[in-house]
Amino acid sequence: MSNEVLNSLLKEYEQKKLNAELDLERRKQNLYKLIPRLEEIDDELNNFAINTAKSILINSSDSSTLDNLKQKISDLKKEKELILLQNNYNLDYLKPFYSCKYCNDTGFILDNNYKTNMCNCLKQKLLDISFNKSNMSNLEKENFNNFNELIFSDEVDLSKYKFNISPRKNISNIKNKCINFVNNFDDSNYKNLLFVGSTGLR
Repeated sequence: MSNEVLNSLLKEYEQKKLNAELDLERRKQNLYKLIPRLEEIDDELNNFAINTAKSILINSSDSSTLDNLKQKISDLKKEKELILLQNNYNLDYLKPFYSCKYCNDTGFILDNNYKTNMCNCLKQKLLDISFNKSNMSNLEKENFNNFNELIFSDEVDLSKYKFNISPRKNISNIKNKCINFVNNFDDSNYKNLLFVGSTGLR
């Protein structure tokens, strides 16, 4: 997969993330107009967060002040949740609605060792693009289950077909080899398949 395709997808992710955050801001402002107390709580929470950080830096040994701030933050969060529930809003209503809850529309996640890994949602998009470029987008119809051997002749004619078996038997052997290849695809010791013939033959 080229860097150009990946960069294009990452720009798409960046836009999705921005859209989710803009949508949150719109919902938040509308809710503030309906329930002004929610805006007051958010303002207080922001102030307490700043005061907590200052308290840690200045009075690192004063645990009572820090505990008091943490308790006030906890109380405000509970009040906020109660207001949302009383007004029939989901507790996640004032959070961004990201398309992917694992990477928050960034395309990447941190593992337990704080290592950045590509999220499965981005991997799937890259796979879909590769899949579409491979001209295999109609697998629901074109697959082994729908393969019809009966359209091939059951006639054995060495001079005509260059085989001492019928085309039907031949295509059946080819199908079985293909299925066997797919079933052993992860086996590095298994041989590859090579299809040869004039253009349009199948």
